[in-house]
Amino acid sequence: MSNRLVVFFASFGFIGYIPFASGTFGSLAAIPLFGVFDALRAASVALYVLAFGALLAAACWLAGEADEILAEHDSHKIVIDEVVGYLAATMFLPLTWKSALVAFFVFRLLDVVKPFPAGYIDRKVPGGPGVVLDDVVSGFYSNLLTRLALIYM
Repeated sequence: MSNRLVVFFASFGFIGYIPFASGTFGSLAAIPLFGVFDALRAASVALYVLAFGALLAAACWLAGEADEILAEHDSHKIVIDEVVGYLAATMFLPLTWKSALVAFFVFRLLDVVKPFPAGYIDRKVPGGPGVVLDDVVSGFYSNLLTRLALIYM
């Protein structure tokens, strides 16, 4: 795969090149994928889980390649990690605007805070997995907090 194509996918269609809040814009751009993944879940839970796993693996690879191409670990230009993290935040949630927005805001907060072990992964794990897995951990925490919030909303 060409370097330009790797950066295109890792930056989620060059969204990562927005000069401010690129992670927030990457997470916003992932909201429509919540619907796509919900349709996969409706078709087959196994397909849904496999698709998430495949995207996670692809994101780790793309982020690692983009790290080398951009010569910067976890560059703000790489936002595929926010995309996968947001999808972790919405995993098995009902497809509603309330779920989508609560998950978005909780995920953005936890992506900044990086609760354990996300912060550890961010600091200590090299390459693509280090770029992506901290966001996935924050996404899963966000999923739990979103479920709790939705009970009380």
